[in-house]
Amino acid sequence: MSYALARTLLFRLDPEEAHDLGVGAARWLAGRAERCRLVRNFIARPSVRPVELMGLTFPTRVGLAAGLDKNAEAPLAWWAFGFGFAELGTVTPRPQSGKPKPRMFRVPARQALINRMGFNNQGARRVAERLAEQKAAGLRPAMPLLLSVGKNATTPNDRAAEDYNLAATSLAPHADVLTINVSSPNTPGLRALQNPQELTAIVRAVLEPAAGKPVLVKVAPELEGDLLRSVLDACLSAGATGFIATNTLAKQPGEPREDGGLSGQPLRQISRARVAEIRKHVGDNIPLIGCGGINDAESARAMLDAGADLIQLYTALVYQGPFLAAALSRVGFIPPHRSR
Repeated sequence: MSYALARTLLFRLDPEEAHDLGVGAARWLAGRAERCRLVRNFIARPSVRPVELMGLTFPTRVGLAAGLDKNAEAPLAWWAFGFGFAELGTVTPRPQSGKPKPRMFRVPARQALINRMGFNNQGARRVAERLAEQKAAGLRPAMPLLLSVGKNATTPNDRAAEDYNLAATSLAPHADVLTINVSSPNTPGLRALQNPQELTAIVRAVLEPAAGKPVLVKVAPELEGDLLRSVLDACLSAGATGFIATNTLAKQPGEPREDGGLSGQPLRQISRARVAEIRKHVGDNIPLIGCGGINDAESARAMLDAGADLIQLYTALVYQGPFLAAALSRVGFIPPHRSR
């Protein structure tokens, strides 16, 4: 069955129900290494040159963005679909159910999604247990896993660093890279942590359990200019390895749409501009992942040309299907690029 037909059927469902069905299918695939190898061998392009970055080997530059596999249920499936890395989560120290439903909305005319999920996840302890179980069963993929950490909605901002430390402590043994999410628009007050003082404390709180593993900070698309530069400097001074740009776009006052973070094609220009701004400020030697509005070879190349070392997909998978990462690699859009 082609994805066009599957999409027609999935789009008859509530968006979150369709999302859960997709993750469930990926979980089934990820339950057997033989199934995943068969899919990977069918769609992979061996001639794609691996990328060395942060002391890790990425099979391709195309990764899965956080938010799709919140509870690390199917990392081997993302490898099977042709991704070169996967960011799992965001995971908080304690389980939480997120915001009331409905909380995910499609915008087909703009190839976009709006979500106000609110960090719904099973908690760091359960996610860590699952990752350990997968490794013991031989179901950990041969690609880097990034684990995104956040704070619980009930945790006040003056204790946020404690939450990031707790989540990182549970997840660090199972992560190749830890990522700090302070930029989701769906946890009240979270973006207020995007200031030099708060981020210095949070980065240091994550670095301790990271124990030498890379730590990336994910920034909002609205963060720009002097504030962005001060945040970048503070994170690097505190010991962060690099950055992910960007998260979803918050609803603006008076904007006629659902509350929540906007992702997909409408982010293409702003996310690429933010990547270029970050690259210009931090120089060539800081790892940078570009995310937002990438849905074809042209937009992928543009993000790399703006300064990203790696790129991530999420919303485009809803509209084009799970093999988009492999398709991009087959197109051969990935240019020679710096490796560190």
